[in-house]
Amino acid sequence: MEQIEFSEILKHFLRSNGLTQTSFAKKIGIKQSQVSEWLKGKAKPGYDNIKQMAIAFDISPSYILGLEEDF
Repeated sequence: MEQIEFSEILKHFLRSNGLTQTSFAKKIGIKQSQVSEWLKGKAKPGYDNIKQMAIAFDISPSYILGLEEDF
């Protein structure tokens, strides 16, 4: 299985769900600028952010980490 960068996973997730960086950020309780850094590949989310994504969007942490292809 090839490694998929988090930035690509996030881009796909936002596009697939019609989310803006701002709406995504608000839902998980972070600043839009942090989402921008993730999308540029300059940073990656930590444990707490991954947990919030999984809870807020009811998705598998494995999907967020690129370990599975489906939500």
